Amino acid sequence: MCHPSCIVFGAINLRKEDVKGKMIIEIGSYDVNGSIRSMVEALNPAKYVGVDLMKGPSVDLICSAEELLNCFYKDSFDVVICTEMIEHVLDWRKALSNIKKICKPGGQILLTTRSYGFPYHPSPSDFWRFESEDMKHIFSDCEILVLEKDKEFPGVFIKVKKPLEFIENDLSNIKLYSIISDENEIDITEKHYKNWHYIKLNSKEQLKLGLIKILRFLRII
Repeated sequence: MCHPSCIVFGAINLRKEDVKGKMIIEIGSYDVNGSIRSMVEALNPAKYVGVDLMKGPSVDLICSAEELLNCFYKDSFDVVICTEMIEHVLDWRKALSNIKKICKPGGQILLTTRSYGFPYHPSPSDFWRFESEDMKHIFSDCEILVLEKDKEFPGVFIKVKKPLEFIENDLSNIKLYSIISDENEIDITEKHYKNWHYIKLNSKEQLKLGLIKILRFLRII
């Protein structure tokens, strides 16, 4: 998944020398509303692998972000790309830890995600919102090369370089805003799905999906 602003961020911040002849992986590569892949492949990587939860456009291998180390060795890729995916992962800590681990020392990670104010968009789930300060903490074990807010929608973009001597941060105490609870949380548990905020949120989503089905049945959309 990739908004136009994400593609622009990738085009500006992934240079030919970053990509040419290199091993590239995209985590969450299913092309729903745009993809960074063709732009990156035009820079002639040695290999480009797209992984996601299901088969589809731009997906070469089915593998979740939480299971990356079951699919790939540590230090396998020169560039790790992850656009508009991490907010949909319940265990975001493990996903980001795996992303860091499969990146080679001296390699780069380019990530985009949504911030507070972006609407609920389950695909199939939607849990978290990340801010610039969150990214500073999360990637303080790397060299932050670029960190900026999305100018179109609430979101944050980051590009980092993994140090040659990498010592991973402990992220266990970081709280993120969760759209499920409307609060900053360490984790999401079953109780959060019973609160009034989520019940209203989910009801609106189900109503929207029902309306879309009716409009499609009537061939209006």
